[in-house]
Amino acid sequence: MSTVQGNAVSRRQTTHARFGRYAWGVLAYSVFVVLWGGLVRATSSGAGCGGHWPLCNGDIVPHAPTVAAIIEYTHRLMSGLAIAAVAGLWVFSRREFPRHHRVRKLAGLSLAFLAVEALLGAGLVLFDYVAHNASAGRAFYLALHLANTQVLLAVLTLTAWLATRAEVPLTRRNIPATLLAALPLVVLLSMTGAVAALGDTLFPARSLGAGIAEEFSSAAHFLLRLRMVHPAFAVLAGFYLLYAVSSAVRACPSTAVKRQGAALAGLVLVQLCAGAVNIALLAPVWMQLAHLLVADLVWIVLVVMAARIALNPPGEPAPGGASSHSRAASPA
Repeated sequence: MSTVQGNAVSRRQTTHARFGRYAWGVLAYSVFVVLWGGLVRATSSGAGCGGHWPLCNGDIVPHAPTVAAIIEYTHRLMSGLAIAAVAGLWVFSRREFPRHHRVRKLAGLSLAFLAVEALLGAGLVLFDYVAHNASAGRAFYLALHLANTQVLLAVLTLTAWLATRAEVPLTRRNIPATLLAALPLVVLLSMTGAVAALGDTLFPARSLGAGIAEEFSSAAHFLLRLRMVHPAFAVLAGFYLLYAVSSAVRACPSTAVKRQGAALAGLVLVQLCAGAVNIALLAPVWMQLAHLLVADLVWIVLVVMAARIALNPPGEPAPGGASSHSRAASPA
């Protein structure tokens, strides 16, 4: 390779690394926006700006706002900044990656799913699915909203992670079936978590015993009955995730997959403990947000682990002639 070609490759790698850092930053900020959205729900601040959207109580900037209005309005501002950040990611990708490159497509998908996310958020206000609304429609809508959030975070994760990877095919069949099944399972688990969190917000328990009694009461609201589903499902899903991770590591015993498998298993155990603490403490706001944060981290690490195996499964030569094991041993 000539010096000129080498310099061009070096500049391209540097630019891709810069894009990757920006993409990881956008992902981290997006997680923060998701957590603030959890704060809006947990504090029943969704109606802080009344039934107005995008205005807040009829004003661009609220006058003498309540605490609920500040929380809700801050979330709207953060969401607007997220849209600008993801739009910048898309523009950046179009400048730095060729047409039809997967990173460029993923950046475009990120912007599309964020647009859907914004519309769903607006719908919560416009359909009055806020504050003390305990309808089945709100529960379904929140679950749908959470599913879109998970897809958005997955696409942003892939955009960031693949930005510095060689352009080799992602092959789904390389992912062990147990790990592949874990992806929709975690999304479904998150959806039940959204419904359970809504039940905690609208029907706070006076004590652990009283909360359990209310859930099993014949006159219990359907949200109280559904609140029971999430902990049981979480335990089953948690053990399945540990099994799926173990199976994936055995099938793909590279250094990087082992490292990510250990991280994912650790996060799953932390999440199970966090869920138990959340129930024992009667779901305080700070614990709900911590629980949500760990859930997002579990999802992100799971997506990266599946992508790594799909991109370069052990046994296949890595680009440039390096073995898949040596490539997988490179920094994540």
